[in-house]
Amino acid sequence: MLSFAEEIYLLALDEDTGKVMSDARDPVLETVLIGAVLTELTFLKKISTDKEHLYILDTTRTKSQILNDILEILRESHEKSARIDQVLLALMSHAKRIEKLVLAELLKKGILAEVDKKILWIFPDRRYPLIDDKEIANVEIRIRNLVLSNDKPDPKDIALVSLLHASNLFSKILFLNELNSCEKRIVQLSKMCDIGEKIEELIYKIRDLPDSPYPECLTEEDTIE
Repeated sequence: MLSFAEEIYLLALDEDTGKVMSDARDPVLETVLIGAVLTELTFLKKISTDKEHLYILDTTRTKSQILNDILEILRESHEKSARIDQVLLALMSHAKRIEKLVLAELLKKGILAEVDKKILWIFPDRRYPLIDDKEIANVEIRIRNLVLSNDKPDPKDIALVSLLHASNLFSKILFLNELNSCEKRIVQLSKMCDIGEKIEELIYKIRDLPDSPYPECLTEEDTIE
């Protein structure tokens, strides 16, 4: 079974090139992956959220290195609660490592394959083509069926819809006319996930900051309380 972060990463890949699509590139993908990890922790009852705050419930280790890394950071904060946007910002300095760990997991599971190629015979270019598109096809079918219907959503699918909406990846799953017709439903489902809403706000915030890569965009007031 794939994690939220793994599903997002696979959907962000261009199947032909094995590279992350430009629409999902920084700061979008890294921000959403952090949110995906936090979302995973909510379903494991390690944390909980409301519209504004994140509450730390249990920081004991899991079987996932990615989740353990985030739990360790939350543990070191010595706080039981903080604003969601502050937590997301504070975790952005760890985004590159999280992305590498997600990729490593997909390679380990045999869902992606690493292929070294060269551009102009000089610069090494590492690509990660899909070995088998079954996993990603299952995700796309599930989400398509949800947003194009009035079916009662599963809580995990609500979370994934919210993450996909924040990462601008629905254009990969739906045709333009479908996207236009179900945009209202996508937005409604997205608002049911507290973390997804805050991710979208953070992406816009980062983009609005001039010459500001993630760690540097943190201010003293943005750190975890």
